[in-house]
Amino acid sequence: MAVDLIVPLKEPSRGKSRLRDGLGCPVSDHRHAELVLAFAFDTLRAATATPGVRRVLVVSSVPAALTALRELGVDVVGEHADDTGDIGNDSDSDDDGDDSDGSDSDDGAPSGRNGAGNGAAGPVGTTDGADAANTGLNAALRTGERVLRATDPGCVIGALQADLPALRPDELAAALAAADGRRAFTADRHGSGTTLLLSAPGQRLDPHFGPGSARAHALSGALPLSAPLPSLRTDVDTPGDLEHARLLGLGERTRTVLDRVCLPS
Repeated sequence: MAVDLIVPLKEPSRGKSRLRDGLGCPVSDHRHAELVLAFAFDTLRAATATPGVRRVLVVSSVPAALTALRELGVDVVGEHADDTGDIGNDSDSDDDGDDSDGSDSDDGAPSGRNGAGNGAAGPVGTTDGADAANTGLNAALRTGERVLRATDPGCVIGALQADLPALRPDELAAALAAADGRRAFTADRHGSGTTLLLSAPGQRLDPHFGPGSARAHALSGALPLSAPLPSLRTDVDTPGDLEHARLLGLGERTRTVLDRVCLPS
């Protein structure tokens, strides 16, 4: 079953302050943005090479700054794109957290009936109490979902974090296979965040990214995938996360940028 992925990505120069402060050297704004973009590049390169992934859509507040990603065959739209993918108002939202590249920092705790654990998300077009807080990461994912469903209303949609520089296509493919058409998610290696959320065919993605999103997604009816899948579970927010990803094997772009991250830009 083919899956269309949404990868949210904020302005690369913003966020990841915990990582930047722990690299052991002064890091310029340019080098920092270069590193965040390298994480995304290696994540997307793995995603586009994954069997079963049909399309990858990057949703960003600064789509014009991400032209380098298009060489991977991904589509890039603004956070306020309409159903055709045309970019509308691309101004930054005011509610970005520390990890504004698309990590689990949006206040997306479940509310209303989906937050009560009453089963899977409903069909596309239904609403719940959480939609009133349509901001930040979760809003970007809803934008991507509208764009993708405009061409295929019955497709399976996934939300993939952009900071998985060690991601391996075979592990992402294994997660897609394990979901087997069910709404499901993979938690990060700490067990609290979410690195991948999948919808059922034609059903709402219903994202609840934010602090404690793994629990939030489980309460909303999503199936937690239990396979180890270390490269899919290793999102990078801190120096410790980066070292763990390094042990797994970083992507080529991330390795190259890390070699010069402490050099003057």
